[in-house]
Amino acid sequence: MPYVNIKVTREGVTPAQKTELISGVTDLLVRVLNKNPATTFVVIDEVALEDWGIGGLPAEEYRRRHKA
Repeated sequence: MPYVNIKVTREGVTPAQKTELISGVTDLLVRVLNKNPATTFVVIDEVALEDWGIGGLPAEEYRRRHKA
């Protein structure tokens, strides 16, 4: 009974994108580990950007410093 937790920043992830993530992760577990899709759980958590950090910095500050 696999459980996968995907965390993304709360920046407009659409329901269609979430559906694609759930389907894709489930398909991967079926293909690679022969898991039953009926007992495969995928949870998507949206995290406020101010609660997300990268490389020791708040996400927005990290993005400002590493702008391409």
